[in-house]
Amino acid sequence: MENFYLIIVVILFALAISDLVVGVSNDAVNFLNSAFGSKAAPKWLIFLMAGIGVLIGSTFSSGMMEVARKGIFHPDMFVFSEIMVIFLAVMITDVILLDLFNTFGLPTSTTVSIVFELLGSAVAVSIVKIKMMGGTILELSEYINSEKALAIITGILLSVFIAFTVGAIIQYITRFIFTFNYRKRMKYFGSIFGGLAISAIVYFILIKGINGSAFAEMTVPSGERFGDWVATHTGLILLYNFIFWVIILQILSWLFKIKILRLIVLVGTFALAMAFAGNDLVNFIGVPLAGFNSFKAWVAGGAGSPDEFTMEMLAGKVDTPTFMLGIAGLIMIVTLILSKKAQSVVTTSVDLSRQSEGTERFNSSLAARVIVRGTTKFNRGIRSIMPSSMIDSIQARFTPPPAGDATNPDAPAFDKIRAAVNLVVASVLIAIGTSLKLPLSTTYVTFMVAMGTSLSDRAWDRESAVYRVSGVFSVIGGWFLTAILAFTVSAVIASLISVGGKFMIFVFVAIAIFMVIRTHLLFKKRSQESLEDEEEAITEKDATDKVMEKCIKQVSKSIVQASTVYDDSIKHFLKENRSKLKDALEVKDSLNKKAKKKKNKVLNTLSKIEENVDSGHFYVQVVDYQRELAHSLNFLTEPLFEHLDNQHKPFIKAQTEEMQALKEKVDHFFNFALNIIKENEFNEIEKLIELRDKILQDLEKMEIAQIKRIKAKEVNTRNSMLYFNTITETKNMLLHAINLLKSHRDFITVTMKERD
Repeated sequence: MENFYLIIVVILFALAISDLVVGVSNDAVNFLNSAFGSKAAPKWLIFLMAGIGVLIGSTFSSGMMEVARKGIFHPDMFVFSEIMVIFLAVMITDVILLDLFNTFGLPTSTTVSIVFELLGSAVAVSIVKIKMMGGTILELSEYINSEKALAIITGILLSVFIAFTVGAIIQYITRFIFTFNYRKRMKYFGSIFGGLAISAIVYFILIKGINGSAFAEMTVPSGERFGDWVATHTGLILLYNFIFWVIILQILSWLFKIKILRLIVLVGTFALAMAFAGNDLVNFIGVPLAGFNSFKAWVAGGAGSPDEFTMEMLAGKVDTPTFMLGIAGLIMIVTLILSKKAQSVVTTSVDLSRQSEGTERFNSSLAARVIVRGTTKFNRGIRSIMPSSMIDSIQARFTPPPAGDATNPDAPAFDKIRAAVNLVVASVLIAIGTSLKLPLSTTYVTFMVAMGTSLSDRAWDRESAVYRVSGVFSVIGGWFLTAILAFTVSAVIASLISVGGKFMIFVFVAIAIFMVIRTHLLFKKRSQESLEDEEEAITEKDATDKVMEKCIKQVSKSIVQASTVYDDSIKHFLKENRSKLKDALEVKDSLNKKAKKKKNKVLNTLSKIEENVDSGHFYVQVVDYQRELAHSLNFLTEPLFEHLDNQHKPFIKAQTEEMQALKEKVDHFFNFALNIIKENEFNEIEKLIELRDKILQDLEKMEIAQIKRIKAKEVNTRNSMLYFNTITETKNMLLHAINLLKSHRDFITVTMKERD
């Protein structure tokens, strides 16, 4: 029996390592966003500061480990076997949940996940135990630490509102003082601003975060406990710290021309990474460490019956070995540097908070439109009663300088003033939560602070406000979905393990392993697709020949995918192969998304092409016809799948033969078109048009034949509607394909003339 539970502990730690890697990959960008978004320093320097912060912050997590042991439930009400079921269900759920959210690209939070997983599994195990003992559901309050759980959940929810509000207020004040033309004012007030910012970080990270950490029990030369000494000398520490940094920053600025804001952003990145590790490390290793401590206590107690050994020891103070925290910190640093996910710069929070215009990641929603409309009316009302001189004075302080190249991928998404406020406010709020033993979500806090500061900076103007608000609602909705799924899935797994026994443990472990492998393969596939898209994208560094080469690749791929979708859709519909037709729909969706993405980025691409009106005009046409081609395929394949999915009658023999013949002719048409593109034989387009016209004549004959079948009552209305729709969309597809080739020809021809 002892070996069995030892295996369970090993499994818990294996899942914890997986959680560390996946969790850091997802969450790391939260504290890298501001530094990356403002382009404050080279990536290696940003990663260095973040890595040092993570390593130091990991040693501050000891006090936070209490959340996993006794923050959600009363451990003395459970025996060793039940505790291990709770912890195992939590870790398995965490892996499965992260995989689920990664698969669908939904935002999630490791803090919310772990809290609600602990709550769900503890509730499930408690109910099973109460049922077996013949008790009532009212006894559940004896098992669950409802007061502490409610305080944690409330703290998480309040952090969303507080982070947004505080971020907006601090940014408004800061921007009002420094304006967007802050460089001149930074010469005189930069050191004071930096001193306040760094002092705030020192106060909340060191003073508030010291209690419960591994350093708190150290003694100073006077023999006093370090944590108590810091608390006693708070005022002096803050005063000396402020004076020290004001002097140092001013000297650095005078002598070495050091950019104070850049330094603040780097220190803030360090602080936020430190706060992240201090607060979120519990999400990854808190549960396995609690399981390990439980196992050691059970073995020390004689390793008797696991169903009788009670777990009062978890309710007391249990110190976490510093070396374990350090190892976890090192794993986080390695993941931070090597993970492709962690190195992703373009993230949801940057997109929703950028100062310049660009492609919006979210569509507008009714709620967003109502809020923006109401806010606009309220703003008009306020402006109507304020003196015009006051309005002009305020407006002048919030008017950004003329935007540079908004399409330049190397251009900052926002300036360093906002980056500094993002980092300082977020690290302060997270450090406060850590000091109160509340596992605030770093995702929630950093995201909402960024949203609040972008609102104050008027980054949400009338052109983008509805999309930004919709994005915020989408992210917050994902957070609530995280909580619901975490509680439910954890409760189900804990219940099944409690009832099914050891067999169910290995079943769910196998499922978790499968999910980890699946996530890796899925991410690898998406990374490859993203890399291919980047290789096709036109950049300002591309020479004329490269621009033409990439355009040929884009159009060729569109033709190939269109041919594949059309051929597979008709073929598998006639064979009534639903699964294969569904695969064709996925290819169609991919083509549609890429066409839409190119359409949305057409202005971006135009700015990178040679500055010629004709060349740009033809590229716009190329993108337009790619989009129209994708639309035709969408309107063709969706009705075919719906007809088959609803088990309606298939086409009759005559219709099937006509469709098969049509499919072969269209396939020949696309092959001819592809050869023209690859070989640049644009003089062959006239022959392609002749081929298209012959197919159009065949389509007219098919329509006449269908009308005759209708009159002879050989087919029903649904059959006729689908048949005519297929013919119509085939016509549209062929017309758009010819127009696409003509536009491509004109673009290549004009571009070559520019080169010559």
